[in-house]
Amino acid sequence: MHFDSVSPELMDQLPKGLLALVERAQGASKTIADDALPRRAFLKMGVASGFALGAYPLLAGAQNVAPAAAPAGLKPFEQPAAFVRIDKDGAVTVTVNRLEFGQGVLTALPMILAEELDADWAKVRAVHGDADGAYVDPAFGMHLTGGSGSIKRSYTQYRELGARARAMLLAAAAAQWGVEASTLRTENGMVVGAGGKSISYGDLSDAAMKMPVPDKVALKDPKDFRIIGKATPRLDARAKSTGTQSFGMDLQLPGMLTAVVAHPPVFGAKLKSVDDSAAKAVKGVTAVLRMPTDRGGEGVAVVAQGYWAAKLGRDALKLVWDTSAVEKVDSAAQLASYKALAKKTGMLKFNADMGALAKAPKKISAEFTFPYLAHAPMEPLNCTVHVTGSGADAKAAIYLGTQMPGFDGMAASKVLGLPPQAVKVHVQMAGGGFGRRAVPTADYVVEACTVAKLTQAAGVTAPIRVMWSREDDIRGGYYRPMHVHRAEIGFDAKGRVLAWDHVIVGQSITQGTPFEGMMVKDGIDFTIAEGMREPYDVPMRLSVHHPKVNVPVLWWRSVGSTHTAYVMETLVDEIARATKQDPVAYRLKLMGDKHPRHKAALMLAVEQSGYNKRKLPKGHAWGVAVHESFDTVVAYVAEASVTKGSPKLHAVTAAVHCNLAVNPKTVEAQVQGAALMGLGTCLPGAAITFKDGVVEQSNFNDYVVARIPDMPKIAVHIVPSAEPPTGMGEPGLPPLAPAFGNAIAKLTGKTPRDLPFKLA
Repeated sequence: MHFDSVSPELMDQLPKGLLALVERAQGASKTIADDALPRRAFLKMGVASGFALGAYPLLAGAQNVAPAAAPAGLKPFEQPAAFVRIDKDGAVTVTVNRLEFGQGVLTALPMILAEELDADWAKVRAVHGDADGAYVDPAFGMHLTGGSGSIKRSYTQYRELGARARAMLLAAAAAQWGVEASTLRTENGMVVGAGGKSISYGDLSDAAMKMPVPDKVALKDPKDFRIIGKATPRLDARAKSTGTQSFGMDLQLPGMLTAVVAHPPVFGAKLKSVDDSAAKAVKGVTAVLRMPTDRGGEGVAVVAQGYWAAKLGRDALKLVWDTSAVEKVDSAAQLASYKALAKKTGMLKFNADMGALAKAPKKISAEFTFPYLAHAPMEPLNCTVHVTGSGADAKAAIYLGTQMPGFDGMAASKVLGLPPQAVKVHVQMAGGGFGRRAVPTADYVVEACTVAKLTQAAGVTAPIRVMWSREDDIRGGYYRPMHVHRAEIGFDAKGRVLAWDHVIVGQSITQGTPFEGMMVKDGIDFTIAEGMREPYDVPMRLSVHHPKVNVPVLWWRSVGSTHTAYVMETLVDEIARATKQDPVAYRLKLMGDKHPRHKAALMLAVEQSGYNKRKLPKGHAWGVAVHESFDTVVAYVAEASVTKGSPKLHAVTAAVHCNLAVNPKTVEAQVQGAALMGLGTCLPGAAITFKDGVVEQSNFNDYVVARIPDMPKIAVHIVPSAEPPTGMGEPGLPPLAPAFGNAIAKLTGKTPRDLPFKLA
């Protein structure tokens, strides 16, 4: 997900709570979220056990509560109050403004803050934030974990938070000792004075909280970092490796009931009839509720004492569906229509002169297909809703792993008919997401709140946990869109591209959503074309078709680069082979004098892999690809073989240019995970297909993901840099498939044009 600016059209569509946040991000004179703390001072907390560097009024900016006035010079997300708590024993708890769902932010962001705070890392802990106005993305102004932006967009923010907290501690020590703060220093959770006199942060906590909040702070020189840049074990590693980590679906509340929903088999279908007698007879079932579902459809919720009773109750339902009013997608017919569209010029993104194409001495004509893909996180979707009180006293708490807590909180508010300030969002650890927990329609949140509302109307006041099964998750929609690419390329004997005519066909993931105003220009969803043409200076005419299809689509890890990287990198490789040039040398030539980060990553991968220097086993070949996404460049050199039509990826050398690597251990893990996920897109069976509008896959037995035996040996190398970090959650995925595909092409003489690979 990319969010660079906010258009007037988006402003008109945003809910009021989010509108306030976006207005603030754009520099509006004053919004609700700006008024979060007393001017230049923290509020004293009534907590005897420690110090929270003040108290931040939770759910203020994001949920339209009217808090006290904020310091004129600082936004809520710039103040330590909501982010740092120091206990009497010196333990430092850092609140993280992003969802942790495997990418490591619950460690990396505390590392950044702790660096400037000069905290004792052994005493640092981390917790999730919520829908409070302090926890918005500081660059975009809304609650968001996405676009590989957690570190990139909060790096300076968390450094300054740590530095401000440190300045307050120094001021408190200076006042206590009657000296100038400039004569003091900090070290590993201590303030140190003349003659080695020292005092711990814990002992300073009460006094420090009374100090003013500095507007401006000096930040460390990167050469002085002692935490940032060091390979650091994750704070959640022990819990996750011992099975003690709790995720959203593990939540237990007193008296909680569990619900599962029978969704329509075709998106948007309605019910003709419901026979729920057998479901109600299942032991433990407390309610069976007919309800609206996503995209105008209908479904049935079965509420029970535990998941298994709810599932058995749903299995016992006898439902007759009406699909007459909705499109019933057929994958074969859809592919044929996409291929026909790809032969026609669409809406123009780039418009270079194609006059040289007809007379070019060499040509490539290529057609690529990419299927729908499910996100398939290990933890299926879930959301728990607890409504208490009635009338003006009614409140709701929702518990879920969400990438957009403010957005989901507003959706819950609307469904439950409660004011935003009456809805409290409790962000839970999530077992993956890859974009599926950042849905503009908030589909699974709306569903859970609808079930809770209907259950309460039926006289049941217990907390309601709505859980999706693996099958629900695979069939539940919001897929990476299906795409067809068609390219006509003319070039000369030296590989100079004379004309490149390119068409992409695929659904828009943002049309019809609140993000359309800033992400669709001249009818083109920019995500469909991201990564096209770069980093190569080639004359390209690029046009796009956005068909309307009854399949809900969404961003999927690395978004448009999931398909554009494959097309660009395999076609560039094909030109190199056609003109008998080394693919690495040819790429460097095409880049010219530009793109030093691409070159640095590519050459590091080449050097570390032994490319063209080390002798490969018989039947093995090299494959190369390099791609930038989310401001980070990743290059792969792959080693692969093909045996009896079956490709095998043996080893991968990765080089990453993400500027400063806050935690190299996390960067390595992200690249390893992204590479495996990218490999999964190549494997037969890695596709969502439709017949008569029904998803044909249901679980990992028929929707293939990469498994441990598929994992190649992988070495990850990071290009050294002290520049501010760029995104890392997604960039490792796009270049894996083309590096693998290019190795296959070298072995077979034919580039795979379809993902997943079809070599037979």
